[in-house]
Amino acid sequence: MLITKECDYAIRIIRALSNGETDSIPSISEREQITPANAYKIARKLEKSGYIKSFRGSAGGYALNCDLETTTLYDIITVIDPKMVLIECMQAGYDCPVHSHKRPCHVHREFARIQKNLNQDLKKFSLAKILAE
Repeated sequence: MLITKECDYAIRIIRALSNGETDSIPSISEREQITPANAYKIARKLEKSGYIKSFRGSAGGYALNCDLETTTLYDIITVIDPKMVLIECMQAGYDCPVHSHKRPCHVHREFARIQKNLNQDLKKFSLAKILAE
């Protein structure tokens, strides 16, 4: 798994809104160095999932709609990439020609261990803690 640019941009958008203010996509894009097209696309995903909210009108824009004390990197990354896995064979329902219950693949087992640790690490700290540092 690669943490995609989209995931990185989503975290940057949350960071830009972490001050509690409503801000426009052009302003967020400039400050966080994200193209407006990407920022709009990602903001829609974050809004649909409830992490940010939008306001229409001349003073409109986006604002944070989540508690940074309880929101983690894992939460934001999985909004953008719900099938966040290290390697294709880790996806649910993937039919691996090498790994089976009768003949387990040791590489698969190691990737599963790494995936579990990665998920735990991404869930470990709140965004409030990370952004305060």
